[in-house]
Amino acid sequence: MLIDTHCHLDAAEFDGDRAAVHAAALAVGVERFVVPATAVHSFKTTKTVVDTYTGCVAAYGIHPMYVMQASENDLAVVRDWLANERPVAVGEIGLDFFVPDIDAARQEHFFVEQLKLAREFDLPVLLHVRRAIDPILKHLRRIRVPGGIAHAFNGSRQQADEFIKLGFKLGFGGAMTYSGSTRIRELAATLPLEAIVLETDAPDIPPAWLNRGRNTPAELPRIADVLAELRAVSPLEVAAASTANARAVMPGL
Repeated sequence: MLIDTHCHLDAAEFDGDRAAVHAAALAVGVERFVVPATAVHSFKTTKTVVDTYTGCVAAYGIHPMYVMQASENDLAVVRDWLANERPVAVGEIGLDFFVPDIDAARQEHFFVEQLKLAREFDLPVLLHVRRAIDPILKHLRRIRVPGGIAHAFNGSRQQADEFIKLGFKLGFGGAMTYSGSTRIRELAATLPLEAIVLETDAPDIPPAWLNRGRNTPAELPRIADVLAELRAVSPLEVAAASTANARAVMPGL
């Protein structure tokens, strides 16, 4: 069994063949799919998907790339959904300082407020951490939440260790499959196995063999095989460990 800990199965890219994509993933052993929302206007779509497709569970939150379009009232909407739907996590939330002309203060405001909601509802968080790991760690030390996942982790070993100390797992997916991703592959090979979870981020971050095509959750077993090869262990060991790690950090699974 495999768990895709970060899969946007609700994305518009899957509107034409979502059922087939889901079936293909089940056929290769992916049995659980964590589907994180990105903005309040998409919450109903996320809920429809997780209610329709076997093994899918939701996380609700406002992605840092969408906070410019969000209002303060949207935080109240997030709170209502957390209270009434009891998802497995708050997410996808975090910071993204990679894009130009960002409003860092606005991103941090929405991130902090959603961390407070995660603490209030005793939920883990699914973190977007692109070019913003140290600021995220600063806020996590101040506002303690019951762990979570640093999605698509691409930081240093020291930063990885800090996340682990705070009760977080680190998400590895398609980026790990590229031979040129030396830092990510080194981390995947040397971090404690109990700190690692697997993800696709489908339809994004396609693995090397897709040649930048659309990613799907059916790619997760091959991604797991890459991790097994990097660590010189069996794919069965990787599957068992990553599944156990996902369940440990998201008890709602």
